Amino acid sequence: METTTVEDTAVEESAAVEETVDVGPPWPTKIAVVLREGLLPWQELNVTAFLSSAVAAAVPELIGRPYEDADGTAYLAMFRQPVLVLTASGEVLARVRTRALERGLPTSLFTADLFATGGDAENRAAVRAVRGAELDLVGLALHGPRNAVDKVTKGARMHG
Repeated sequence: METTTVEDTAVEESAAVEETVDVGPPWPTKIAVVLREGLLPWQELNVTAFLSSAVAAAVPELIGRPYEDADGTAYLAMFRQPVLVLTASGEVLARVRTRALERGLPTSLFTADLFATGGDAENRAAVRAVRGAELDLVGLALHGPRNAVDKVTKGARMHG
């Protein structure tokens, strides 16, 4: 006779919930990273990574389950939905910031000053030293309802 424990039932129910929650595209929300035109390739990648980590930290429900290959090797979990990467002029990037804040969308930023700092405390101090409208933005990331993100990022175009 096979017995089922409460723990086994909880694991089975969790797996069933995960299957029903992960409905696939189109996602009701959107993650967007907007990079200022003219960055060097290493800067684009660095800024995108930092900005994406901020969205992940602020909205943990965007993270899926860990991965595992056929050998049983475990890998870290990732976003459950794509990250849209856009580019824009400095002027458009400033408008994106203003619109995102006006709509209350969770927003992360990266300024040119952060390329010269040495760590987290210095990064925060560099941002804090400059008024919002005067920040030398090189990138923003935001998350929110699809239509709101589309309106906020109007004027930016797909990276590539």
